Amino acid sequence: MKTDLDNLLKSAGFDAIWVSGPSTHNPPMAYLCGTGQLTRADLFVRPGHRPVLAHGVMEREEAAKSGFDLITYDASRQRELLKENPNDILTASALYYKELLEEAGVKQGRILVTGVREIGAFHSMLNKLEELMPGVQFVGDAQEAVLLQARATKSPDEIERIRQVAQATMKVVQNTWDLLANSEVSGQTLVKADGSPLTIGDVKAQIGLWMSENGLEDPDGFIFAIGKDAGVPHNSGTPSDPIELGKTIVYDIFPCEKGGGYFYDFTRTWCVGFAPPEVQQAYDLVDRVHFAVLEGLEMGKNFSHSQTLTCELFEAAGHNTIRKDKTAVEGYVHGLGHGLGLNVHEKPSSGNLDDPSNELQPGHVFTIEPGLYYPESKGWGIRIEDSYFMHPDGSVERFVDFPHQLVIPLKSQA
Repeated sequence: MKTDLDNLLKSAGFDAIWVSGPSTHNPPMAYLCGTGQLTRADLFVRPGHRPVLAHGVMEREEAAKSGFDLITYDASRQRELLKENPNDILTASALYYKELLEEAGVKQGRILVTGVREIGAFHSMLNKLEELMPGVQFVGDAQEAVLLQARATKSPDEIERIRQVAQATMKVVQNTWDLLANSEVSGQTLVKADGSPLTIGDVKAQIGLWMSENGLEDPDGFIFAIGKDAGVPHNSGTPSDPIELGKTIVYDIFPCEKGGGYFYDFTRTWCVGFAPPEVQQAYDLVDRVHFAVLEGLEMGKNFSHSQTLTCELFEAAGHNTIRKDKTAVEGYVHGLGHGLGLNVHEKPSSGNLDDPSNELQPGHVFTIEPGLYYPESKGWGIRIEDSYFMHPDGSVERFVDFPHQLVIPLKSQA
């Protein structure tokens, strides 16, 4: 949590954090600052000191919502530095930031730099700043020891915000189910009112509209893929593919609050009308693995144990796994789950048993998403994903209930 930030900074050997960029779609800024309409800002956080937020004059009221000490960018000073350093924008910019850093109290030490900026120009400016401020070293958090570690444990308010995104997402998912269930059929293909095939692109367009209507954004896109495409975990779907009866559809939707806030992550696999016996059998196995993993979760236990259990269960049923073959493209081919918050993928991770930060703790939010994939040999894929959080007593709660049901019955055939 944010209350852990000072200790995490000190433990990792950082003297301050510098977060740069807008407040929207910039997780470090959103986490620490929380304001929603800053198109450009620089936030400086030092242990034991009040944070300092630099902002544009037109956004002074938005900046004030942070409750931090404020510095307004001085356009006239920037122009003076440009005149003093003609044809050298880099030096002028670095000199201005040197003054800004010093005003914010950041004058020496190891400074963790994060945020969203154009990497080339910002990298050049940081190098120049180090020349101008020899007592300062600007570094990244390669060990993910500070912000991602703090963000892993969600407060009750953060949990509630994720729950609100989850509930809005379920409205979109239910609308998608209803669209498919209410469609007419010609031969083996779902059709629209004009008799033309209902395609992946048609459905995805509706999903995008429903997300917008429910106050959601999908900055990372979403997956709605059928048949062979469903067998490649992150294939987003071919727009021209028709929706055909009995083919697996993997529907993986991970929207966030408008402005780049908290995410939710959810996947279902559906077959419209009927499921081939082989697909139903595989689906039932994936579903059993999902709940076996859920039952095996324990507070203080590394999340990577869940990946091990998943591989063991699939291997016992005769499927190849990424544990047996790290290059596997059929069978179980990915990790079991990941943390969830201001990014779709956060701590804890199911992929590293040696990392103690992956030990499940109260306030952790994470996904469970086992799957089986046979794109080439069988032309299908299956994944079932829900998102959960851990209570202080170690119990685990699913954010929203939505059926684990493979087949969508057609109302026209009822």
